[in-house]
Amino acid sequence: MRRYRFGIIAALIALGYLAVVAVLGVFALTTAQGDLLWTIVTRDAGMDWFLGLDEEAAITVPWGLAVVLILIGALQAWALWQVLRGRARGELTHRGRRVGLLRLALYLSIGHSLITIAGVPLVYAWKIYWIWSVTSIASGCVQLALVWLFFLVLRGTVSRRLRLFSVVVGTIAVATDLGEDVADLLDLNSAAQILTLAGGYGYVWMVWWVSILIAQAKDPRWSRATVWTGVIAHVLSVLQPTGMVTFGGGGYPGIFTVYTLLGAVNVFGLVWHARSAHELTAPLPQPDTGHVPVRPPARWWPAAAVAIALPLVPAAVNVAHGRYLWIGPRGVIEQFVRVDGGSGQALAWFVMDVFVGVGGPALLTLAAVLRRTRRTLRFTTLTLIIAATVGFASALTATPVSEDFDGLYEGTQIYPESLFTEKHAGEIFLGISPAWYSAALLASALLLPFLYPTPLAQRTRRRGLLLAQAATLVALAFVPVADFARGPVTAAEDCTVRETWRGEPEGPQLTRDQRLVCSLRQSNVIKLAATTSDAMILTHARWLCGIYTRNDPREVAHLQTTQGLTRDALTYPLAEICPSAGAVVKAAAAEEDRETQEWEASAQRMCDSRPSHRPLIEPAKVIRMKEPQWTDYGVVETYEPTGDDGDPYEDGLLEKVQDNGLVAALPGHLMIRTHSDHDLCVTLETYTRRPPVETKGWDHVAEVGYESPTGEIVLRDDLIGTEFPDLSLNGRAGHYRIRVHYDWFTWKGPQQAGQRLLIMAFPGKGDKPITYRKPPKR
Repeated sequence: MRRYRFGIIAALIALGYLAVVAVLGVFALTTAQGDLLWTIVTRDAGMDWFLGLDEEAAITVPWGLAVVLILIGALQAWALWQVLRGRARGELTHRGRRVGLLRLALYLSIGHSLITIAGVPLVYAWKIYWIWSVTSIASGCVQLALVWLFFLVLRGTVSRRLRLFSVVVGTIAVATDLGEDVADLLDLNSAAQILTLAGGYGYVWMVWWVSILIAQAKDPRWSRATVWTGVIAHVLSVLQPTGMVTFGGGGYPGIFTVYTLLGAVNVFGLVWHARSAHELTAPLPQPDTGHVPVRPPARWWPAAAVAIALPLVPAAVNVAHGRYLWIGPRGVIEQFVRVDGGSGQALAWFVMDVFVGVGGPALLTLAAVLRRTRRTLRFTTLTLIIAATVGFASALTATPVSEDFDGLYEGTQIYPESLFTEKHAGEIFLGISPAWYSAALLASALLLPFLYPTPLAQRTRRRGLLLAQAATLVALAFVPVADFARGPVTAAEDCTVRETWRGEPEGPQLTRDQRLVCSLRQSNVIKLAATTSDAMILTHARWLCGIYTRNDPREVAHLQTTQGLTRDALTYPLAEICPSAGAVVKAAAAEEDRETQEWEASAQRMCDSRPSHRPLIEPAKVIRMKEPQWTDYGVVETYEPTGDDGDPYEDGLLEKVQDNGLVAALPGHLMIRTHSDHDLCVTLETYTRRPPVETKGWDHVAEVGYESPTGEIVLRDDLIGTEFPDLSLNGRAGHYRIRVHYDWFTWKGPQQAGQRLLIMAFPGKGDKPITYRKPPKR
């Protein structure tokens, strides 16, 4: 059993971390409160800020997610042991100063990563976000040293061309990264964008990493396990886009959780750095000179030409129709990369789309035919099968684009507007089906093993491996597609507010997400098809939230140019899903509440300042309403059933009240007209006999006869809920005279004016309307 220099200490630390994760995992499984487990395993310290949670709030973690977090914690414990165990025990092989410096640079890189992980909570707690730029600059200097030290150490084991390519690409990648960090620190946004473009959005750095892995595979100092660890780390870094995980409803939904878990799983980069440093001290093995690469003989050229030309056939047809994309905006795989992936992944997808669309796989096939090495043939065949599988999956899940499509789509905007201009048979023509490309690629992939078979002793094993790889790829491609449900769609009629007061049936009870979808649709913020799923609309809303939160003038201007949306127009529609917009709405609501309270207090003072009416004879009852009243459209009315099933809204009383401008009545229907924009100070008086007429101090006084069938005279405005007390004389049915006194007065408060209303009711005969004082002309 191999022993390591710090093996015991590393094992204790790894086991201690694993024990902590296990205890937190058991707690999460038994209580469903796993926010601490999530924070420790995923190192996601910004979760509480994004969710806007209180410090005492706990996040509910499903048991399945808790199990996944425990497994990831075990993987991280293994990574800790790999990093901390050090080199194998034994005599340290002398390799020179360059090897020692390379090991030192690798260990410094590991130390920087561990310190960054451990310091995340402190950075968020102390809000010293500038520290990221400083540490990133320091890390960039270490990475530059790594690039040149690998170039020097690999001398003698790797070809000069590969070493030169590696050092040039690595220097460009590090220089652009350092430039970006300095530009960000100095807020030089334009320079940062130029440097990001020069660095290929991080893909230049990936190319350097691939070149180093190839060199390590050729160098006998590094084991296969180390190389494959680097490959896994590289693949995981490609799969994980930059961004922030989002949550909602107290849970962990969607693809964003998967991305966060991928970040937690990707400890292989640290392990690769550590193993690369550890193994540099091992004795240099003797190279195997007996191995000679097997190259199948060249075949009859027409058959090889067919394998090369097959990928060009669908490309030629597509280009002839003015299209150069292999898939375009079709299928769930493309939608997943464009919507749920980062901008870098979307750009890489577009480049690959164009490469295959113009026949690029023919170059791969040509290289395989010319080189004919086992690795080249295997790589080319496998690549063509993967591309064919992706094409078939995209063709099967593609949906037609209607000809009235306005060019707005979710996710990263990677397609030119000219792609959506050509129409055919009521649809946008995006090019020939990806299935034609897949058929050509699959045929080319099957031709290569036929033309250049492996040696007889390995043929059966190779064919079985190839079939197993193909079956696995097909399963991995189609199983997610089968499970990629579009999700529920909230119909437009479900968003319509039902007028139950008119007898319409109540609508369905909408969830929070459905209410948000309705708000986005009705405000025309989301201009997508009516059949677009709620999940897609919410994803687009989160993208808009990012633009709203960053408030980058260029992003806002681009949004207004492409979608006709201003930042202010997003505030209220996004308030429920976007914390920054919600804060603005909350502040606006608080200000509105304050103004409303000031308005109501002023209205109350206004009514309190009016003198109380002194009846000339004793009334049966007097009611002075304490609070100011309000009407929706300047009318209060009472309706009592008369037995003739007449519609009170069709009896013409609203037109009749215009005659004297104040009051009108029909049997069972009484209406009083006021100004709709000002508060009412109301007093109600009921008498047993006719009171004397009073006109002094009033602008308008009128009287009408009213027949009360039920003895309940309650004036109200049903639209806003205003209701006056009962005017009847102890519930007496029969004929009344209703006398209304109206006064308009000015006020120094925000209302500027108010209305005073005195309504008298007393038993009396006659329906003739009488106007005792007409209103003054204003």
